[in-house]
Amino acid sequence: EHTDYNGGTCLPVALPHRTFVALTPREDTRVRLTSAQAPGELWEADLAQVAPGQVDGWGAYVVGVAWALAQEGAVVGGFDAAVTSAVPTGAGLSSSAAIECATALALDSVAGLGLATDDDGLARLADACVRAENEIVGAPTGGMDQAVSLRSHPGHALLLDTLDHSVRHVPLDLDAHGLALLVIDTRAPHALVDGQYGERRAACERAAAALGVATLREVTDLGGALETLGTLPDAEVVRRRVRHVVTEIERVELLTRALESGDMAAVGHFLDEGHASLRDDYEVSCRELDLACEAAVAAGALGARMTGGGFGGSAVALVREAQLDAVAAAVTGAFADAGLTTPGFLRGA
Repeated sequence: EHTDYNGGTCLPVALPHRTFVALTPREDTRVRLTSAQAPGELWEADLAQVAPGQVDGWGAYVVGVAWALAQEGAVVGGFDAAVTSAVPTGAGLSSSAAIECATALALDSVAGLGLATDDDGLARLADACVRAENEIVGAPTGGMDQAVSLRSHPGHALLLDTLDHSVRHVPLDLDAHGLALLVIDTRAPHALVDGQYGERRAACERAAAALGVATLREVTDLGGALETLGTLPDAEVVRRRVRHVVTEIERVELLTRALESGDMAAVGHFLDEGHASLRDDYEVSCRELDLACEAAVAAGALGARMTGGGFGGSAVALVREAQLDAVAAAVTGAFADAGLTTPGFLRGA
C-alpha cells in the first residue's frame, strides 16, 4: 500500500465482487444517474460544466471519467446510467475505482472507443479513471486500484510497475494450498478526501525533493536517505513515511518470489510485516484494523494486514480453508469484547 504514487511496484489482487453500470447515450450533454445503493435519488449534472473543483457527490466518479476521456480527445456526450454494486462502500475495497472502471468500460462500448480490446487500451482507460479521481473527485490517489480492476486476470495477482505502467500476472492458486483470502470489513469509517491521505503523499514528495530523486522508488540506500532527511523540520515523521515506502517496495518483490515458489508461510509473514509498517511508520491503521489482524493471526491465519488507503476500512487475512469460519468467529468475538461494531466478512481470491 502507498507505493503506487511513489513510483513503486505493487501487487494487488482483484476481488470477485463486481460493480455494474447500465448506460444509454443522450443527444445533449446532460448526465442523469441512479444507484441501487441510493434508491429514489437522482443525481444530475451537465458535462459541459464538469471541471476540477466543480462537482460534488458520488456522481463525480462517473462524470469524472467522461470528462477525463474527453480531455484525451474522445467524443463523449451526455448519458443516463444506473449503477449497482456488490463492493461495499467506505470499506477500503476500491469501491470508487470499481464505479470509475465500470463507467469507463460502458463509455468505451457506447462511444465506440475500442480501448477495451487489449491491455494497452485498458491501461489508457485506467489512466482516465485515475485522472477522474484525482482532478474531479479531488482524491490524490495512485493508480493501483484502477489497474487491478481493469487489467488483472482470474487466479492471478497483478504485479504493477507504476513508473512504466507495465504489468505481470503472478499465479495465485490458493485452492492448491488449501488457503483462502478472508476480507474483514471493520465497519470503521474510511475516506480518502479528508486530508490525511494527501498529507502522506505530500510528505513523500517533500522527501523525494530533499533527496534529489523523482520518486522514492529511486532510493537504494535507506540508511543514507534517512540520515539526509534529518535536516527537515518534521524529520522524524518524514523518515517514518520513507521507511515504509522503501521497505514496502522491497516486500512486493519478496512476496512475488514467495508466491512464485509456493512458500505460503513466507507470504503470511510479509502480510504481517507490511501491516506493522503501515501501522507504525505510515500511521494509516486504526484500532479496528489492528484488532482484526491480531485476532485473525491469533486464531490461526498465516498472516493479515490492512488493505486500501487506511484510516478505517478492511483487512485481509490469509487463512486455511478449513479455518475460515473459526477465524471469522474469533475476529467477531474480539470486536464484541472490545465494544466495537460487528465486522463483516467477504471471501476473496
